Amino acid sequence: QVQLVESGGGLVQAGDSLRLSCAASGRTFSSYSMGWFRQAPGKEREFVAAISWSGLPYYADSTKGRFTISRDNAKDTVYLQMNKMKPEDTAVYYCAATIGVARTIVEMYDYWGQGTQVTVSS
Repeated sequence: QVQLVESGGGLVQAGDSLRLSCAASGRTFSSYSMGWFRQAPGKEREFVAAISWSGLPYYADSTKGRFTISRDNAKDTVYLQMNKMKPEDTAVYYCAATIGVARTIVEMYDYWGQGTQVTVSS
């Protein structure tokens, strides 16, 4: 089992920055690829970014160039730095973990956090 706890969400204005954190516990964090997903009201959960166990990042087209995913295996934590935020970034952001390669599909992740709300005002 892996437990994931997100933090860092909040209310920001368009153009601002925010950094989300996801602290993991339970199993060897460095063995897991980690992903960030988001879900806006009335919409399906969508891929935001992922990072492999080796540190290779992947991004959705909508976040590439604005968001940066990173991990600190010594702290068992993955981060999502969000810059130049837009109102359409408003959603609940979820952290997820999967064994093996980083993935962009919701169903391929085994463990999920409870989510943190991010609201971007115009």
